[in-house]
Amino acid sequence: MVARWARNMRRGRPVQEGSLPRRRPGRHPTVLWRRSRPHLPSPADPPHELLAISRLLFDSRNEGEILRLAMDHVSAVGPYRAEAGYLRMQGRLVPSPQGRPAPASAVDRTVRELTGRDGPVAVPGRSRGRALALHGPVGLHGYLVVTSRFRPTHAQQFLLAVLVRLTAAALSVAVAQRHQQEEALEQHRLRRERATLQHQLISLVVKTGYQRAVHEALAEVAASGGGEEAITGALHELTGFPVLAEDRFGRLRSWSGPGRPDPYPEPDPARREELLHEVARSGGPVRIKDRLISLVRPRGEVLGVLAVVDPSDDADEYTVFALEHAATSLALELSHLRHLAEAELRLRRELVDDLLGGTDEASAYARSEAFGHDLHRIQYVVVVQWRNRVPDDAFARTVGRAASAVGMPSLVTRRSDHVVLIAEGSPHDHALYETLARETGTRDGTIGVSARCDTPGGIPGRYQEALRALEIRRQSRSRYGTTYFDDLGLYRILGPGNEYRELEAFVREWLGTLVDYDGQHRMALVETLSRYFDCGGNYAETAESLAIHRSTLRYRLQRIREISGRDLTDVEDRLNLQVATRVWKIMLGGPG
Repeated sequence: MVARWARNMRRGRPVQEGSLPRRRPGRHPTVLWRRSRPHLPSPADPPHELLAISRLLFDSRNEGEILRLAMDHVSAVGPYRAEAGYLRMQGRLVPSPQGRPAPASAVDRTVRELTGRDGPVAVPGRSRGRALALHGPVGLHGYLVVTSRFRPTHAQQFLLAVLVRLTAAALSVAVAQRHQQEEALEQHRLRRERATLQHQLISLVVKTGYQRAVHEALAEVAASGGGEEAITGALHELTGFPVLAEDRFGRLRSWSGPGRPDPYPEPDPARREELLHEVARSGGPVRIKDRLISLVRPRGEVLGVLAVVDPSDDADEYTVFALEHAATSLALELSHLRHLAEAELRLRRELVDDLLGGTDEASAYARSEAFGHDLHRIQYVVVVQWRNRVPDDAFARTVGRAASAVGMPSLVTRRSDHVVLIAEGSPHDHALYETLARETGTRDGTIGVSARCDTPGGIPGRYQEALRALEIRRQSRSRYGTTYFDDLGLYRILGPGNEYRELEAFVREWLGTLVDYDGQHRMALVETLSRYFDCGGNYAETAESLAIHRSTLRYRLQRIREISGRDLTDVEDRLNLQVATRVWKIMLGGPG
């Protein structure tokens, strides 16, 4: 048969039906040379040799042995010599079989750069070298590098190509035999399940038309008002793939179908921006790793992404069509939700602005009830200012979430440099400050809290109290944290501003010598005096609060009289010293 094929080629006759098939262009470029001398081997020996080699190859279940057999018998099909062989192991090309000389570095580099294609190879000391890829159904199995002593004939080239394909087929069989029985059964089950789903989908397309089904399904979801969960669920039903929706920052909003990661991976902000830019440039769905992604972008603003999870790259044009239309439906849904949220936020702000400026109480009660806020309860006005954070809508929402997290349901608005809360209940200690510090990533914030307010009519005055507490905290040495108006004591009757310097001078006048002595000798005379006044001059209570003996307290008070030159029994000196210690604690960051 080979001889007849060769004669027909020499005479320019076409190959007749039943003869050896021609090589299809682009299928497997194993032909090394296009022209040759009309020289053929013995018409019977090479095919018989090839048949024997084929039996040997398919009898072996070891990949290295299969490649060795192919290399040992490559000379049987023509003037060839096997120079090197490679097997693909765990994604890498490894020279094989063992025991043979390692291929030259130039050969090794050239083979690796071919990335699965056939190509010429320069073998030192040889001519007509070529690397032949051993492809199987699941991909590249390896390479066979051969050289030729002289230019082979077409028949010899064909026989070499047959040997290469037989080797690749034998390698495929050997690789398949290594798979576990459970994996094979699971693959079979998955193929059957997928075939069933595809059959159902094809039946739907044939019966009603796939595009019509998509339109009807998404229109039904929109009419029912099911939201984004219903949209992703409909897309999952239409395509058979798991479907997910994420917000602009990569956080999961909805997942329909199997395989949901738990927990869902945290997004990387930098990579997220790159992904959004890449999808935006394409103008349509884009495959990124195992997902087919479409932007949710009403009027050009990116609100999130809708994606089909397709690790096997099986999505077709029908899946793309359904994904695009579902993304449009989701864009309309999210845009509508945003408009509602913005409208509610605007109405809330108007209510808070009216309450801060003074408004009719009946109207205030009715409007606040519509937002689920109970103005009949005791209210507190809280003012929040954070360094390097503009009090925009995003920060106002952050403050509102933090207040809710610490048990303070609130109405929120913003001013030019701060955010205002009208809260049901006072913040517990520094809980709001600590929560905002975690949310913002910085502790450079100040919070002022008013006294309690029993009616809406008192809210404007309480707002001024919160501002006063905020300003006093900002003017103090420890400017970050929470200050309660109820804790200001004497300073409630003083206005913030230039009086700060006067108060500092006042404290210096009455406590300066004690403060200096404490700093030089590591004593706590000022703190002792402050506690003494706080305990109403009671020795036992003062000593207990300072955890010292009464004799130690008497010694310290005597030292205070000696160092300051003040008489604690004098009414005037006692009053000024007590005021100075209070200002020292509140304004100047002293202990207490």
